[in-house]
Amino acid sequence: MKVKVINKSKHALPQYQTAHSAGLDLCANIDTPLKLKPLERVLVPTGLFIELPVGYEAQIRPRSGLAFKHGVTVLNTPGTIDADYRGEIKVILVNLSNTEFEIFDGDRICQMVIAKHETVQWVDVEEIADSERGHGGFGHTGK
Repeated sequence: MKVKVINKSKHALPQYQTAHSAGLDLCANIDTPLKLKPLERVLVPTGLFIELPVGYEAQIRPRSGLAFKHGVTVLNTPGTIDADYRGEIKVILVNLSNTEFEIFDGDRICQMVIAKHETVQWVDVEEIADSERGHGGFGHTGK
């Protein structure tokens, strides 16, 4: 798939880290380091602008290493970039650890997955088919 991109960052375009990676790592594009205190959140610019094909979205997801090692994650995960959005991709990071975390220019801060999606057309009905699960919801299948 080809996606149009404008790269106003100081860094190379996002790359897949292995041949079968689903996500591209996005980097912070900042002039000075950002200090993220415990339970603090920050909007981190990437310098990237994209034009996705209609029917696709870009999902912004945490990097597992940042989450596990430092307690830093994407707050609205997964964040969605719609096909008609043309602004800069920015990432909401939150520090869920007990220690301050510093973000430097060029740090890989999240991953982006491009995914196909469907557009719903609602069909207004009086009832829907029953299923084995039925109305079972939150915690229904566990103890």
